[in-house]
Amino acid sequence: MTNTPIFASFLQAGFECSTHKLKNGKRLDLVASTQHDRFVDLDYSRLRDFGIQTVREGLRWHLIERERGRYDFSSALTILRAAQRHGIEIIWDVFHFGWPDFLDIFSAEWANALTDLAGEFGRLLRAESSGKRFVAAVNEISFVAWGGGDDAFINPFCKGRGHELKRQLVRSSVRASRALRSELPDVQLVSPEPVIHIVGDPARPDDVRSAEAYRTSMFEAWDMLTGRLHPELGGDESILDIIGVNFYDRNQWWNFGQTIHRGEPEYRPFREILREVYCRYRRPLFVAETGTENADRPDWFAYVWDEVQAAIAAGIPVHGVCLYPILNHPGWEDDRHCYNGLWDYAEPDGNRKVYDPLAEEIRRRTSKERSICYESKLRST
Repeated sequence: MTNTPIFASFLQAGFECSTHKLKNGKRLDLVASTQHDRFVDLDYSRLRDFGIQTVREGLRWHLIERERGRYDFSSALTILRAAQRHGIEIIWDVFHFGWPDFLDIFSAEWANALTDLAGEFGRLLRAESSGKRFVAAVNEISFVAWGGGDDAFINPFCKGRGHELKRQLVRSSVRASRALRSELPDVQLVSPEPVIHIVGDPARPDDVRSAEAYRTSMFEAWDMLTGRLHPELGGDESILDIIGVNFYDRNQWWNFGQTIHRGEPEYRPFREILREVYCRYRRPLFVAETGTENADRPDWFAYVWDEVQAAIAAGIPVHGVCLYPILNHPGWEDDRHCYNGLWDYAEPDGNRKVYDPLAEEIRRRTSKERSICYESKLRST
């Protein structure tokens, strides 16, 4: 495997783009609620101060396909053309939690619609862009399957249907990925999934086994996409080019529910999780999402950055760290002001206040000397 850097920048920015519906019927649109669609040029120009040239963005399917088979990509073109003006590289999500109201996610027609959308988007990228293209057909299959199929807190608000939903999402992702590749043969297919660590009660062997089964379920989506599990869904190894690892400060817990925090003996170092994922799939990795809220932001970034450095030094090909989200945003369910980004809400003129403690930590960790060190390690592993 070549370890030449894949992305335009190692440090990356993720613009929250969720569009799912809540139980009360409200449709979220985080691109709109953060005003990223209005101020995308200013948002991209600010990235230069931190050397960020690669971002994550997502299609807003409910705006693009208001009726079956009729597509209006103007919302995506606004983002794409701004990126071109500013020399920004985009990792796109075709599906990021939301879909048009006229579709049932469990239906065959939903898979058809996602496949058609992906094909149309591939044609758009072929016509409107050049250079490298990175696309994820589905963002976080595992999270949607759990949150929408078992825990019922996001659409489609089901319980006991998580495995069924996961299979549907994999089947649809495989077909959508092939549609993308039919239009863009050199597209790099990205698969972002959450990684977790769960510990059972050592005094209860059954709980330890249960925790390990739950922990290793984080591999199911990737195993299905590659055809290693449930090959009848259509997956094969060609579907998985780049693995995105999504890791937050609450991604480790006891099997009975309490969070395991850094500093506790049961906490698993992030570098070990990265190694396990790489050894299982032998694909280039990047940290596709990481972040936390409030005053913990600088310390969390420093931890993740240093763990990634340690992983690279140990020969693991990690190609980037994406701050996600890069902008503070309203909470999904309560509209609370989530202080989890590098920049705050937009002022009327589009200015956003930077969170200085995080900015200072980023600059410390991404100095010129460190960047050279990372790139040389990546090339030599």
